[in-house]
Amino acid sequence: MTKEVNKYVHFHNAQYKGKILMVASSPAVSEQTGWPIGFWASELTHPLYVFQEAGYETEIVSTEGGDLKMDNYSDPTDTSGYSAGDIISLGYMQKEDFNSLLKNTKSIKEVNHEEYDAIFLVGGQGPMYTFRGNKDLQHLFVSFYEKGKPSAAVCHSTTLLLEAKTSNNDLIVKNKIWTGFADAEEDFADQAAGVKIQPYRIEAEARKIPDTTFKVAAPFSSYAIQDGNLITGQQQNSGAAAAELVISLLHQ
Repeated sequence: MTKEVNKYVHFHNAQYKGKILMVASSPAVSEQTGWPIGFWASELTHPLYVFQEAGYETEIVSTEGGDLKMDNYSDPTDTSGYSAGDIISLGYMQKEDFNSLLKNTKSIKEVNHEEYDAIFLVGGQGPMYTFRGNKDLQHLFVSFYEKGKPSAAVCHSTTLLLEAKTSNNDLIVKNKIWTGFADAEEDFADQAAGVKIQPYRIEAEARKIPDTTFKVAAPFSSYAIQDGNLITGQQQNSGAAAAELVISLLHQ
């Protein structure tokens, strides 16, 4: 079954509680721009808010373990003002318990997938380097997917789906409908920054894959797709919608 959403509705029925694993990029440096990069704030905080509102316990881990860093442009207090309207992230940043979640995170190598009910990959600029080619993360994501658990990725974290294969050696996205950061959105970001930001483009690479359907909505609109237990969100404004699909699946 395929399901697409472009809005989000809160689930206040928390009768069923479980544990959701969120995976973020460890800090890195962009080879394109030289910028320090990591996770995109709203792609962590907005889904986290949905999960917590629904009564789920959430753990944040990272590709290498240790402290996490948000992309500067995603920080609502950044002088660029790019994400100044992100009041959800701003609110979380005032909370000591949230900031502690970003400190001394576990590495994905320390995670036992059997302890969690779903996996959610957080996007940002970091995943284009730290998720691509990451066999450990591919194995972890596939372990959730093949158990039929909700397996979600948003924005640039969907780069993992360009390579992640099932135990049958098929790409997860074979015969699937999915989304991720769009070429039109890359154009906007490059123009805004005055530099080519990413080393490659997810939409361009996805369209080279046979037997898969990559869809995008209007640039920077909230758009998420569920196809079976695979859930994908287009960009930073789609994290909450993708999280709602995760919760919906867990309630089935």
